[in-house]
Amino acid sequence: MAVEGGMKCVKYLIFLFNLLFCICGVALIGLGIYVQIYLNETLAIKSASASGAPIVLIAVGVVIFFISFFGCCGAAKENYCMVTTFAVLLVLVFLVEIAAAIAGYVFRNKVQDVYRDTFKDSMSKYNSTKQAKDKIDEVQKAFKCCGANASSDWNDYAPFNGTGIVPDTCCKVITTNCGRNATNIYTTGCIQSIDESVKRNVGIIAGVALGIAFFEILGIVFSCCLMKGIRSGYEVM
Repeated sequence: MAVEGGMKCVKYLIFLFNLLFCICGVALIGLGIYVQIYLNETLAIKSASASGAPIVLIAVGVVIFFISFFGCCGAAKENYCMVTTFAVLLVLVFLVEIAAAIAGYVFRNKVQDVYRDTFKDSMSKYNSTKQAKDKIDEVQKAFKCCGANASSDWNDYAPFNGTGIVPDTCCKVITTNCGRNATNIYTTGCIQSIDESVKRNVGIIAGVALGIAFFEILGIVFSCCLMKGIRSGYEVM
């Protein structure tokens, strides 16, 4: 027996919700891939700890994408088991996201330490590895920074040991050998600059997360309503 009246509206709302939910899943997959590429290519970070966040984003995105399948099929066929499965999986994803947010906040300093250690490792290879040199130069130009904690860090690494000279990419105005002019270089470390950049964008990240959470809560509520409607139909039969 098909659902009628208000339950039909709920049924169509679940279709709309799942379309938005599917888009959210694809967006999370894309965001996770972008962050992973950014960490590995731009910052040259290979640590499993630093890669954890983008991997979680990709995994949650894939799960969300497939969960929307149960929602669409369950609503279309008015299948009680599929709608129930959809609701339960949605609750589990919601709980995992809350746990991930808490873990991210608790271990935020550890991630920063990973960035710092990896950056310093690349600095030590600056004079011997082209890849390390290119990545360090790219980060220093992009974030207008110099060294890991400060420009003075370069005094500990070849070929700048004890010279007071820094790479030209530390300069406010980049020209050949500009790193020899102390008045023309950035003194802020790259770890601090990256951290400030993340903090500036945290509002956007939080907004997206809250938006996804809102759609998930709506999906859970609509699913429960549709489950009740489908079950009532069975009882009438």
